[in-house]
Amino acid sequence: MNLEGWKDVLVHLYTPVLVLMALATLFAVGSVVMSSQVGPKRYNRAKLDSYECGIEPTPHPIGGGRFPVKYYITAMLFIVFDIEIIFLYPFAVYFDSLRFFGLVEMAIFIATVFLAFAYVWKRGGLDWD
Repeated sequence: MNLEGWKDVLVHLYTPVLVLMALATLFAVGSVVMSSQVGPKRYNRAKLDSYECGIEPTPHPIGGGRFPVKYYITAMLFIVFDIEIIFLYPFAVYFDSLRFFGLVEMAIFIATVFLAFAYVWKRGGLDWD
């Protein structure tokens, strides 16, 4: 196949992808612009305060302040256990073809994550107080 033939193939294959990317970008930019133009503009002190998960906002110095460490620990725990679910999905999809080996490997993986969960629970990482 000559160079012109490859160009035609690439244009044919990537045109839908480029059109979809352009539409997604247009939608994202359009949503931000329209919300700033059409949305209500009634600001008050309560709307401009930081929101800390339902807890009354603590006074912060001008320019921001520090958040308690428990917020970061909670976020890291969420990421760890969320990644576990991501690894469980391919196992569920290919369960039939993996047979006994896949079952043993997934049992070891789940046991390891459960041990991590038990450790975090015992150390009080899940306590909100």
